[in-house]
Amino acid sequence: MPGPVLFKQVRAGRKGRPFTICKFRTMSLNHNGNTISVKGESRITPLGAILRKYKLDELPELWNVLKGDMSFVGPRPDMPEYASRLTGEERQILELRPGITGPATLEYANEEEILASVPDPQKYNDEVIWPDKVRKNLQYYHNHSFAGDLKIILKTLFWR
Repeated sequence: MPGPVLFKQVRAGRKGRPFTICKFRTMSLNHNGNTISVKGESRITPLGAILRKYKLDELPELWNVLKGDMSFVGPRPDMPEYASRLTGEERQILELRPGITGPATLEYANEEEILASVPDPQKYNDEVIWPDKVRKNLQYYHNHSFAGDLKIILKTLFWR
């Protein structure tokens, strides 16, 4: 694939502060797509599909963990426009350091396939998936523990 190996994007981190997330690039350049992706869409490259299938595109996020922008377990870092939609108690999620994996990540590990099966993926994401992720992340905020995080890490490693 021509172009840079890494994909960098600004996300909302702890306390809503922006940071740059690093992932392996899985899409063609200049695709003009939206913020959600659907399995099988043309902007995902063949190598990108493999990286996504096995979640290998997330490996560069270890750099974000080392820098302190992210942790291994926590809510996935949202795009700033999604983080700004959080209201009231939901904003407590932003007190946590975002994670590479978490309960909502596990629940929606096949999100691209789910979105590919609905008539309007963006609408379904905004009205069903994202609010459910917010609920799960809020539950995590209120109940996270070291033992629980270890369980999430193990479930992530042995997912499939």
